[in-house]
Amino acid sequence: MVEQFVGTWKLTASDNFDEYMKAIGVGFATRQMGNMAKPNLVFSVTDGVISMKAQSTFKTTEISFKLNEEFDETTADDRKTKTTFTFENGKLVQKQTWDGKTTILEREIQDGKLVAVSFNWTNFVIVVY
Repeated sequence: MVEQFVGTWKLTASDNFDEYMKAIGVGFATRQMGNMAKPNLVFSVTDGVISMKAQSTFKTTEISFKLNEEFDETTADDRKTKTTFTFENGKLVQKQTWDGKTTILEREIQDGKLVAVSFNWTNFVIVVY
């Protein structure tokens, strides 16, 4: 159940993030800010609507969504994506498509930590909260 994600998660580690941002076309200045940001991720659920807020000193972004329903998302790096969240095998799976490209982000709880693994066509990043 997605309720296991509810709460505030503090970033503790990030591997391959700069390479990942480069691979999806994020510009140098935005990558520099992204590499310095250590966002908290806040999940809440109200009446079947999931809210996910990323809070950092640079920027706060928030999206609200229902599972299995596509919506328009503007990412923290200003990409305009078509996004769908699903819940599969204990993982919250986010699929973003834009300009003929796709990124898949899987979030799951491991040993009391929120672990996010993001994949695209050339690279991946692992983030631990």
